[in-house]
Amino acid sequence: MVVRTVLVVDDDAAVRDALAQTLELGGLVPRVAGSFVEAKDQIGPGFPGVILSDIRMPGRDGFHLLDYARAADPDLPVILLTGEGDIPMAVKAMGQGAFGFLEKPCAGADLLKELERALKTRALVLENRVLKAQLTAGDPAARLVHGISALAEGVRARVRAVAATRGEVLVTGSPGTGISKIAEVVHLMGPDAKGPFIKRAAAGMDAAAVMAALDAARGGSLFLDEVGHLGPEAQFAMMEALEAGTAVRVIAGSNLDLAEKLAAGQFHADLFYRLDVMRIRLPSLSERPEDIPVLFEHYVAQASEQAGLLPPQITPDVVAGLMARDWPGNARALMSVAMQFALGLGGAEEATSEPGLAAQMAQVERSLLGAALRHAGGRAAEAAERLQLPRKTFYDKLSRYGLKPEDFR
Repeated sequence: MVVRTVLVVDDDAAVRDALAQTLELGGLVPRVAGSFVEAKDQIGPGFPGVILSDIRMPGRDGFHLLDYARAADPDLPVILLTGEGDIPMAVKAMGQGAFGFLEKPCAGADLLKELERALKTRALVLENRVLKAQLTAGDPAARLVHGISALAEGVRARVRAVAATRGEVLVTGSPGTGISKIAEVVHLMGPDAKGPFIKRAAAGMDAAAVMAALDAARGGSLFLDEVGHLGPEAQFAMMEALEAGTAVRVIAGSNLDLAEKLAAGQFHADLFYRLDVMRIRLPSLSERPEDIPVLFEHYVAQASEQAGLLPPQITPDVVAGLMARDWPGNARALMSVAMQFALGLGGAEEATSEPGLAAQMAQVERSLLGAALRHAGGRAAEAAERLQLPRKTFYDKLSRYGLKPEDFR
């Protein structure tokens, strides 16, 4: 990917013109702006280049521009220029994430060398993003299993590993965690994805129903929902069919602890151990609270699209209310609230009357983050330093609570 664009930001028109001429002679494509306000609309994740900005400018200075760019895209290189040999300023710039720091007047060769280094870095980042997007588009685990937490990534990795085989799979989790959805993702990522995906409720199935379901799923996958409710006769029939060999992948789902049913003599031991070889455990929302805002935004967008409506704004207060809930119904309950919110029926604004300790701690953390941003005038790097947090941790927390630095400027 060829990236040759440089956004030049300087309030001195003569300096801007001189820099632009140097860049053109060096084979680069300059875009010029006289202030942060003029430049900010071009700064974003899709910007196909790098930024060269003066530090000392009236109003919003280069440090403000750097913070804005880092918030918009942490991988967007920003090179800062100053007319003074100020070492502390250089240290501050690099500490806040500047790609480079140059003194004015700067020799054209030195400037072009630094810009070429930044442009190569930017080209690599954008190329990797394109490749990742292409990979994700063909990866049902990435497209359909949402969340930014380590647990969510663990589920995606487990699904990919399990799906690559043709063996039986057991998907477990609390009610509302999405067992049926994960079963379908396993099917879509498996070697028989083009075959049928048949769903059956295990409760009430007899031996004949088991054999009929296996026949219907031939060449594909059979999902047995709540396999723990499968009767003894049906369990035996299923085990016999698996032992004899069948052109069907069996994916079983259960909210129940099958080990307990096994210990109580209510589940066929051979069937249990056959299914349990490849188990996928789905975590509850209480185990991965950082995924709540991500999932809610996805469900709101989905519901709005289905209803032909524009998605409503998800404010920080809405996110705080979501984070204050326990969500015993997990993703299914969150989806229900998101649908109500998208249709303007409320739901997300309702708060628990007596929030638990975790909810109170979340509210305190969000308040501290907001206070730090207000005190720093929306400068994220300064706020993170004030809270003694690594920059990545700080941005992760902002994302979790729906806070944006620009809202505090």
